[in-house]
Amino acid sequence: MPQYLSTREEGFDARFTDLLGMKREDSPDVDAVVAEIIADVRTRGDAALIELTERFDRFSLTPESLAFTPEEIAAEIAKVPDAERAALELAAERIRAYHARQMPEDQRWSDASGAELGWRWGPVSAAGLYVPGGLASYPSSVLMNAIPAKVAGVERLVVVCPTPGGVVNPLVLLAAQIAGVDTVYRVGGAQAIAALAYGTQTIAPVDKITGPGNAFVAAAKRRVFGRVGIDMIAGPSEILVIADGTGDPDWIALDLMSQAEHDESAQAILITTDAEFGQAVARAVEARLETLERRAIAGVSWRDFGAVIVVRDLDEAAELSNRVAPEHLELCVADPDALSEKITHAGAIFLGAYTPEAIGDYVGGPNHVLPTARSARFSSGLSVLDFLKRTTLAKMSPGALRAIGPAAECLAISESLEAHGLSVRARLDALNEGEE
Repeated sequence: MPQYLSTREEGFDARFTDLLGMKREDSPDVDAVVAEIIADVRTRGDAALIELTERFDRFSLTPESLAFTPEEIAAEIAKVPDAERAALELAAERIRAYHARQMPEDQRWSDASGAELGWRWGPVSAAGLYVPGGLASYPSSVLMNAIPAKVAGVERLVVVCPTPGGVVNPLVLLAAQIAGVDTVYRVGGAQAIAALAYGTQTIAPVDKITGPGNAFVAAAKRRVFGRVGIDMIAGPSEILVIADGTGDPDWIALDLMSQAEHDESAQAILITTDAEFGQAVARAVEARLETLERRAIAGVSWRDFGAVIVVRDLDEAAELSNRVAPEHLELCVADPDALSEKITHAGAIFLGAYTPEAIGDYVGGPNHVLPTARSARFSSGLSVLDFLKRTTLAKMSPGALRAIGPAAECLAISESLEAHGLSVRARLDALNEGEE
């Protein structure tokens, strides 16, 4: 059974704090193993990658077969039913249109001193997308990661995807083709992250790595950060629903289960102003858990990490939600737009009864790669900006250097950086001599 809390009960704050502090991440001691794998791939390149793939994925490769050939991709894609192809194409179109609006503009101007200032944006040259294999193989994640990169203008985009036992999901390859991926490598795990970061004889290194993975992949991303950029370290999925009792309890139950079915460590929370409605949702969840295909996973998530919280009003609901800073936040209330104005921390907000979180996972348009574990307090979901770099521009005219150069010289002297100050003074002296 989930936890039942009420803000009217004594000791609520302590129980709520405990709920926030529940450790849901599966974090076995993998760092030492990952360090060895990365060192091996750095040293031996393809040979290490091939040996590790055979050990972990039970699949033999050669340097020539690390990447799918165009013929192999075409053969797999041909297996995709028309309805699924059309759904992927619709999703891609909507994701591309949404992310195109995120492209920032270059700026350049002259200030009062006569200095020209500004910035310009440019893409990273190469990006690598990690796609989990096996049961957790999601073509939607390919679109969500690859399309923003291509919109940003990334020149080379590659995918690494393990194929345990040689089995591949044709939808993943189709999504990669639709998104404009250049190459798909059939390798995964920490060894694939190492290959993307440091390169091998066959796989050229990239500048940024994005995409979800297991504990080994997450540990590898942590270790290679600095050598390359990464998107984030994602934890188990989470959803928080705020409801005022005007909706359908079964709809809310399904929304909660849509995240609980991801992982036994996922978290689904309902905050409601109506205690009876909260009980109705809980009963609807139990009924759905009788028939859901992934009921074993969803049931454990709901039992161990689920919660129903009763609050006095929606202001209190918003306050608690901001403390949770959920990955996904559904506002199933009469006036969701008004309530959304009170939300300061959330990865993604879904407004109204007809906007289930699942729409956001697939075809809404906004990205579904979102901050978890309360990191929405300080970070954002994946976007075009993750694949762009901002370079600042400055151009001093003689008059501008005269106006602001002495202050730079003064600060350099105060910091005991003589050459800094002299580099400015030499130019100022030349300007002064030119006037004589």
